[in-house]
Amino acid sequence: MDNQTLPPKPDWETDFPIERVEAIHVSRREFAKFLCLVSGGLCAGSGWLAVKDKLFPAAEVQGEHLVCKTSEVPLGGTWAFTLPETKLPYILIHLETDEWRAFEQKCTHLSCAVFYQPKEGKIECPCHNGWFDARTGAVLQGPPPRPLPQLKVEVRGDEVYVSAMPKAHAGEKS
Repeated sequence: MDNQTLPPKPDWETDFPIERVEAIHVSRREFAKFLCLVSGGLCAGSGWLAVKDKLFPAAEVQGEHLVCKTSEVPLGGTWAFTLPETKLPYILIHLETDEWRAFEQKCTHLSCAVFYQPKEGKIECPCHNGWFDARTGAVLQGPPPRPLPQLKVEVRGDEVYVSAMPKAHAGEKS
């Protein structure tokens, strides 16, 4: 047995001489470094979002926009649309009382898509069970911190137009 030799090590073992114990062991110092880097990255990302919102505010809705024909949205139905200057999703709702409402289709909690539930007469955010009033956009239940941004709806003949809601009336009952 003395004259038998072991086969040579593969090249990768020679190039990367790391023992298995070293590969799975994480020291306190390495763990603390990792936590600091991750925390710093999250902090920098949050700071960038805050600065970006201040330097580049969201575009406001300007003028009136034709959304659809009244015949395209049945009573209790909805129509999804976007406006060119904002590129935000909106939802037009034809209420059972033959009234029209338009809201931004993003929940004010975590920007999940919201959906109109005609049986309840409410707008639902399925992500965290948030509910909004379909007439005013006011928060009825759940974690959303503020009402849905609303657009003013005007029906002329058989066409439905939307425009920016005056600031004093946004989120109030009309």
